[in-house]
Parts: sequence; C-alpha cells; structure tokens
Amino acid sequence: MNDPVKDDAVHFDPAIDTEDDDINAYIDGESRSIYNFREDESDFYRVGEGLTADIVELISREKNDPEWMREFRLRSLDLYHKIRVPEWGPPIDGLNMDNIVTYVRPNTTMKGTWDEVPEEIRSAFDKLGIPQAEHEFLAGVGAQYDSELVYHNLQESVAAQGVVYTDIESSLTGKYADMVKEYFMKLVPPTDHKFAALHGAVWSGGSFVYVPKGVKVEVPLQSYFRLNAKGAGQFEHTLIIVDEGADLHFIEGCSAPKWNVANLHAGCVELYVKKNARLRYSTIENWSKNMYNLNTKRALVEEGGRMEWVSGSFGSHVSYLYPTTILKGRNAACEYTGITFAGKGQDLDTGCRMVHIGEDTSTLVTTKSISKDGGIGTFRSSIEVMPTAVNSRSSVDCSSLMLDDISRSDTIPAMEVRTDNCNIGHEAKIGRISDESVFYLMSRGISEEEARAMIVSGFADPVSKELPLEYAAEMNNLIKLEMEGSIS
Repeated sequence: MNDPVKDDAVHFDPAIDTEDDDINAYIDGESRSIYNFREDESDFYRVGEGLTADIVELISREKNDPEWMREFRLRSLDLYHKIRVPEWGPPIDGLNMDNIVTYVRPNTTMKGTWDEVPEEIRSAFDKLGIPQAEHEFLAGVGAQYDSELVYHNLQESVAAQGVVYTDIESSLTGKYADMVKEYFMKLVPPTDHKFAALHGAVWSGGSFVYVPKGVKVEVPLQSYFRLNAKGAGQFEHTLIIVDEGADLHFIEGCSAPKWNVANLHAGCVELYVKKNARLRYSTIENWSKNMYNLNTKRALVEEGGRMEWVSGSFGSHVSYLYPTTILKGRNAACEYTGITFAGKGQDLDTGCRMVHIGEDTSTLVTTKSISKDGGIGTFRSSIEVMPTAVNSRSSVDCSSLMLDDISRSDTIPAMEVRTDNCNIGHEAKIGRISDESVFYLMSRGISEEEARAMIVSGFADPVSKELPLEYAAEMNNLIKLEMEGSIS
C-alpha cells in the first residue's frame, strides 16, 4: 500500500452533510439502537477542525509528548500532505479532513476504578456492558472515550506475573519509555500509506502491553473504544509485545452513535510475537454507518511463534481493513478468521496480507462475507512468499453470501510466490440463500425473516465459535439486527 508522492497536498471532499439524502436514508434507517445512544459533551475540550501544524503542535502539548514524539508527529504530518489517497479501494470522497476534529478530551483523567469515572461517561460503558464483562471474564480493561482513555485496570494477580498493561501515553515517559520508543510505528511506519501518516501526526490514546518471557495470561485483556463526538476522529495506538514463550488473548471492541456527518477512525495496531510465543487478537468492529474506518493492523512473528486473528467487521460507511502478518522466523504460523457484513450504503473492503519470510512458515485464512440491501463486500488477500520461505504453506478459503439481487460481493486474491518449494492454495465461493432451505424452515413453523436469519447465523458460525462466549453472542446479535426486514 505504498503510494507515490504528489507535490501538492491531497484533501478529501466534499463533506457529508445533512442535505445528503442518501446518507441520511441509511443512517436513519439503521436499527442498532443498543449502540446508538449519545452522551452530552458540552464541557469537553476540542481542538479546531482540520489538520494543520498548529493543531498537531497543540495535540502534542496536550499529551505532554517527549521531544522526539513531537518531531515524529510533525514529520508524519508532512508525509500526510505528500502521499496520495489510494486509487484502488472504495471511494472516500465523502470525507473532508477540513471538517474533522482530530482531538476531543473528556472532562476527566484516566481512572483506576469505575466509581471514579464521571457518571455521564460511565453510563455509556454501562450500557455497553464493559464493567460487567470485566468483572465476569476479563483480566484487565482499557476504556477509551473519544481521544483519551478514561479507565484502565489490570488484575493484581496478572500484574504480579510481570504483565504490563497501561495507557501508551504514560509509557512514553515511564519505566518502559525506551521499549516504546524502540517499537512505536516501526511495523507501520508513517511512510507506509496516507492514513498511517495521518495516524502518526494526530494519534491519541490506546494501550501498551508487555507480556514477559514464559508468562501465560489465562484470562483475556480488553480495550474498548467509544467515539461519541460528532464530526470527530479517533486515532488510538495499540502496541503489544508478547515475549518468548508467552501467551496472550487480547480483545478489541468499538462502537459509536450515528450522526449525519462523517466520522473517522484511523487507529493503528502493532503486534510483536516473539520466539515460541502465541497471541490471539479478537476484534468486533461495530462502528455506526457514518464512519470511515481506515484502520491499520500488523503483526511480526518470530521463530515458532503463532499469531491468531479473529475479526468481525460490522457498521461503517466505508472500511479499509487488511491485518498484515509478517512470518519472519522459521515455523512461524498465522491463522486468520474473519467475517464482514455489508448492508445498505456500506462499502466494506476488508481482507488480510500474509508475508512468508522464514522456512516452514504456514498461514490459514478463512473468511465469510455477507451483503444485503445493496451493500458491497470486497475481500482482498495478498500472499507473499519470499525466496527464503522454503517449505512454506498457505491456504485461503473465502465464502460470500448475497441476500438479494442488488448487493455485491467481490474476491480479489493476489499471490506473489518466489520459491518453487511451497504449497499455496486459494478457494472462493459466492452464493445466495437457497429458496429450498428457506421453505424447509418455514414448513417447520418459522417465519421467512427468522429462517433467513438462521441461515446467515449458521453461515457465520465458523467465526462465531472462535470468539469468547460473550463476544460470540454480541456478533450473533449484530447479525440479527442487520437481518431485520431482510425479506426480499
């Protein structure tokens, strides 16, 4: 995704506004009311709209950045103005950075107990079930509201193992400052693409995780991101290092209320899986349908390490999301399991990239794509096998289900194989719900709408079963909400 450079700055326009009837039609029509609540932000601090050096400097002062980070932000801003918008994905001309607020600070500092979080913010996470989930099955939680973390906590028993889980800002100047500086935006440099440069300039919030050698975290950690502000962007940065022989399951969740103007998400996730370590990274991306989701995720896996992605993409007006795994060491392995649901007014361009460098490396990709009401679902896979990756293996299996005659599903595979000694395969299937299956269920007393929803849930089951029980239930609920009124 390295783009050529223009001499002139690139801007997104025109902006989505309240007079765009098509946008309002699908935003107003969405049924995900459980996530569509808004909290008052009248006393929150906001920088001005747009993206300038003065705004970047202001964000840097607000964050109390060390000098190297301030300079990093300004270099990233310069790159942002030079790198082109990608020309091969969904159109993003409804996004105008001149109208986006890049930093919104809640009226609180980060707290270590939920009782300390202001009521109007805590109520949002209560409605989403985050405190309850932490109590029942999580070892630690970080909760971000707009541009800042408002809550962060790690169980004492896990902290006693030497596990570090904290906000990334404090890590810039604390005990792990040198480690953060060594790894920050090295896997995803600002030169990588336009949105990586944007992230490097205005990033705010996110988490830093370090799991020491040999430590196995038995219960998952979670970060949850809530973007409440109208016309704003969220740019959190997640940095996770799982040291040799260690094991971690990390869960990411996100949501936002619906607005009739564009919102932007351009976060960044960098994952380091050391020798013989294992990391599972599970995500349910549940943005509202005015969101441009331009997220970047990348993992580097050393010898004998294992990376597992479980990804659910719901909501968003437009998504660009392609988690990348670099299998550097011998016997490194990666498994990617994903599902995408594109409804009315949505163009979700998702997939993954696997780069085989070490000998005997292996990747397994299994994805499901569902489209309805004119939604567009595109799956892109890139399998790159370097000359050094002898005896490597890769299998890609993508299945798409279209629920009507006006939706679209595309599969765009790319394979670059530079050694003869490997085994690479790709299989794609696209189909529709059969009338016979619907008729059979209806003959058993099930309504047509319920029958279609049951078939879609069964189609998504391979992804659902890879999630923890609570998140599988959330994914199934999201599918149910998307399927409401799906009779064609």
